[in-house]
Amino acid sequence: MSQSSSSGPVASEFKYDLLLLLAAAIWGTGFVAQRLGLRVLPPIAFNGARFGLGALALIPFILLRRTTFQALRKAAGPAVLAGFVIAIAANLQQIGMQSTGAGKAGFITGLYVVLVPITAIFLGKRTSVRTWLGAGLALIGLFLLSVTGNFTMERGDFIIFVSAFFWTAHILVLDHWAHRVDVIALTAMQFAVCSVVSWAIAFPVETFAARDFITGIGPVLYGGLVSIGIGFTLQTIGQTKAHPARASIILSMEATFAVLAGWLILGEILSVREISGCALMFAGIILAQLPGRMVAPPSTGLSATD
Repeated sequence: MSQSSSSGPVASEFKYDLLLLLAAAIWGTGFVAQRLGLRVLPPIAFNGARFGLGALALIPFILLRRTTFQALRKAAGPAVLAGFVIAIAANLQQIGMQSTGAGKAGFITGLYVVLVPITAIFLGKRTSVRTWLGAGLALIGLFLLSVTGNFTMERGDFIIFVSAFFWTAHILVLDHWAHRVDVIALTAMQFAVCSVVSWAIAFPVETFAARDFITGIGPVLYGGLVSIGIGFTLQTIGQTKAHPARASIILSMEATFAVLAGWLILGEILSVREISGCALMFAGIILAQLPGRMVAPPSTGLSATD
């Protein structure tokens, strides 16, 4: 009887860990959806559509939780700021993916996990030695993954590398505001802001037609409803019981899923050098997230694929 009572909490935690792992798989395969979307839609219009769907997908959560008008109004200001930042991050990422693979994009974007605690130094927070070691491994891995033999970096890889800094800024904005306002209202409205900003840019600078969205409906639906809607729900449920440090490590597996999905679905093949870079980056990301780290992304349902 004592054995069953002791194994109960462990089994329960494992169930929530599986939900987080499924969320990581959804977000990792989301990079494939982004690549497929680029075959029929320009990058910024694609983001305008999927983030708009993502915002709509969260409306039921707002209604079910009976979020008040006052809570929505309080979250509006932070949502505008977060929405503008995520619009820059997501559109740079999507533009960069025009000339790089889904797997590489997943790992380079994953650098935000290391950059967050390092950037937090400038906000007066301490960063552990372990995080610095993780950052070093990740940077060596980035060099092997993206820098060619003649010491040049592919254009797409560089653009996605820049986007990682904006994903970092986005997480720090959420870290400041997520516990001050209704987090689901903040999340939904920031997606709406990102969609509006993306459309405002896409209409004057990109060429597309309504039939393009019909042709690309699969990637748009996956990127908006599955990656954002379902992925958000799974992470929210999973992090209600999972240990925060363990949850972060599990969610960082999205980069690995991005490589696997790119190989299985798109036929992307990485060289031995690139695989070595991925391994070092993954090791650095895990090292930076081991229990005891000083800074952790807030539980907001956001990932760098959203």
